[in-house]
Amino acid sequence: MNALLLVPAALNADGTVSSGETVLFWVIAPLMVLGALALVFSRRAVYAAVSIIFVMIGLAFLYVAQDAVFLGVTQVVVYTGAIMMLFLFVLMLVGVDASESLIETIRGHRPLVGLFALGLVVGLGGVVISAAYSAPVGLEALNADSNPVGVARVLFGQYALAMQLTGALLIVAAVSAITLTHVERLLPLVTQRRVADAKMEAWAARGARIAQLPASGVYATHNGADIPALSATGEPVMASVPRVLRVRGQQLEIGDFAPNIAAERDRPTGQSGLPNMPGEPAPQLTQGEEER
Repeated sequence: MNALLLVPAALNADGTVSSGETVLFWVIAPLMVLGALALVFSRRAVYAAVSIIFVMIGLAFLYVAQDAVFLGVTQVVVYTGAIMMLFLFVLMLVGVDASESLIETIRGHRPLVGLFALGLVVGLGGVVISAAYSAPVGLEALNADSNPVGVARVLFGQYALAMQLTGALLIVAAVSAITLTHVERLLPLVTQRRVADAKMEAWAARGARIAQLPASGVYATHNGADIPALSATGEPVMASVPRVLRVRGQQLEIGDFAPNIAAERDRPTGQSGLPNMPGEPAPQLTQGEEER
């Protein structure tokens, strides 16, 4: 932004172009032409967007050189810094196929595009001719209170109705875009209450799982997703191991890292080492257990 304000003044007192503006033009204009050609002939949308940004920045310098500071700052802040950068981020996130479509979805659009391009060339030619053969008049009076103030007086003084209509048109365009992209809901909205009711209905019908799966096993010698968790009864829950590992056969057994838990699980009823419940027969110890 500060670099734009350092651009040399464009016009002399008699309205002719100064030498500083001439040098600036012949330095930036060829680069802008190269950027425009890169926009036209680039096969990737990201490269085309970067080329547009380069052209817009060069155009902002030329605006400031022509004593249109407000337009130069707006060109950088609004068009280059907001719209084009947003467009570039969307292209990078969504991605665009580089291959060209061989099917013409809108018939006859190429001749219409050529006609509009010819009209654009004629209009730009008229602007160039009028700017080259007529000296600017009244710039000092308009920019007496700074260029932004002069632009504001022209827009909101002489063209107040046109500005209001433009704002209304933009609002209508935004609302229309939201309306056209709206999709009617075919199914009811899925809320937490509906999810809970569906789980209870599935559990009542076929005994489906209600709660979430337990986490993978966590042991003192191993902490990984390839070991199943244990249920409240001490049984391994194989569903706690990710399906990818189970399909590959990479799940491990609990006995490989926690043999004590595996031994307690494999013992018969009453041999778990816990105190006997009332009415439960005393466990019969083996010879090795008696020696211990």
